[in-house]
Amino acid sequence: MQTVSTSNEPILVLGGTGKTGRRIVERLRSRGLPVRVGSRAATPPFDWAREDTWDDALDGVSSIYISYAPDLAIPGAKDAIAALVWRAKLHGAKRLVLLSGRGEQEAQACEKIVQDSGLEWTIVRASWFAQNFSEGAFADMVPSGIIALPGGDTPEPFVDLDDVADVALAALTEEGHGGEVYEVTGPRLMTLHDVARDLAHATGHPVRYVDVPHDEFIGQLADTGAPEAIVWLLDYLFSTVLDGRNASLADGVQRALGRPPRDFAHYAREAARAGAWEIAA
Repeated sequence: MQTVSTSNEPILVLGGTGKTGRRIVERLRSRGLPVRVGSRAATPPFDWAREDTWDDALDGVSSIYISYAPDLAIPGAKDAIAALVWRAKLHGAKRLVLLSGRGEQEAQACEKIVQDSGLEWTIVRASWFAQNFSEGAFADMVPSGIIALPGGDTPEPFVDLDDVADVALAALTEEGHGGEVYEVTGPRLMTLHDVARDLAHATGHPVRYVDVPHDEFIGQLADTGAPEAIVWLLDYLFSTVLDGRNASLADGVQRALGRPPRDFAHYAREAARAGAWEIAA
């Protein structure tokens, strides 16, 4: 499709140093497109917890990628998204691309705010990220050889973050994506046993899945000193979202990009090749 972001108006990438945001920033810069990184350490800074930082970050931007940390399901996210959309309109933004979560009622309430904004919008509604096992909460489990999670045998179509970033990039820079809800998943349903098997093949070391009771997992997570919001989120995700409601494939990557999504096994090989996991010989 034709690239439309050719003016000097920057694209604001909120969460610009996070998992999806940094990938989008890299892609925009590689295309020579103006980009403003939305993070607390950027200049100007953007902090979801401090609305007084928002105006400078929003000033003069044409399009905004909205990634709310740690998740749209967190209490308070709906109010923050509503406030951001209101300020974005005041500053003359034209296009919003929202990263959302598949199967999350709270996230869909945030989607509705963006859809009712009066601006051009695209929703990127993602399944669980494959990179949770290399860049997220479960990364340390892979070198240990044990994926200990309360997932049972529920299948999930893990999506590669590079696909999420590619879909968001297209929505930010091309015509033809306005008004679309792209539900993005990987190409196959996988249990955590399947995940462990692919990780073992990629690393060349034994990795197995151990199903642990939900309350035990959450208690151990809290005991490690994990942030309260992360404990709440994982409690919510494993007790609510990973209940089979997302045990189906979606065609968002294919519709947005005209190609199939990357497979988890491909992600695992690439992550291992890049040194994602330090595993003792």
